[in-house]
Amino acid sequence: RAALRILLLLWYKSGLQTSPPIIPLDRDAEFDDGTDDQRDDVCFVGHRSGRVMRPLGSGSSLQARLWAAPSQDKRSSSWKEELHSEATPLGVQETIAESMYIGRPLVHLLCLGLCGKQSWKPWIVSGALELSSFALLSDAKFENRWERAEMRRRTFLLLYYLLRSPFYDKYSGEKIVFLLRLLADHVPGIGLVARPLMDYLPVWQKIYFYNWG
Repeated sequence: RAALRILLLLWYKSGLQTSPPIIPLDRDAEFDDGTDDQRDDVCFVGHRSGRVMRPLGSGSSLQARLWAAPSQDKRSSSWKEELHSEATPLGVQETIAESMYIGRPLVHLLCLGLCGKQSWKPWIVSGALELSSFALLSDAKFENRWERAEMRRRTFLLLYYLLRSPFYDKYSGEKIVFLLRLLADHVPGIGLVARPLMDYLPVWQKIYFYNWG
């Protein structure tokens, strides 16, 4: 997968690699023309049935009336822009940064195989690559909304390093369990969530935070 992403980046100039790679279809915005408030003002809602009906006087004239489904011929401009917009071209610095981000899981696996699971070198090397990539990309001005959302997602994923071994095993694991136990003992109602979370946290850490890609 990393090889295919590198190919898309260098050969096809795909720009910033997003996750998921295909933008999800917003079906609500697809047929939304911004006139919902106007339609709500002229519609009548039955008190018992809850059925929405439009009064005859609120319709357009017979000659100007369209018999197609309402708002089907109109699309949200923001949705069209997001769907059809091209990726922001990356310069040399941004391309190097994105290549570092794509190759980071492979470098981590290589260090993991050479140094072992208990070594700090894979954690440090992976974190250094991700921070360097983020620092280089932070100077770029991305024009598309989905690219800016991807940068926010990568910012949030930096917090995952607190839950990855060996940092979790040495430092953050005990602090998180202590905080959960403190909340469960002193805040009413929090124990219903905090105590099961303390039991499942080691299992979740091994299952969901081993993946560095």
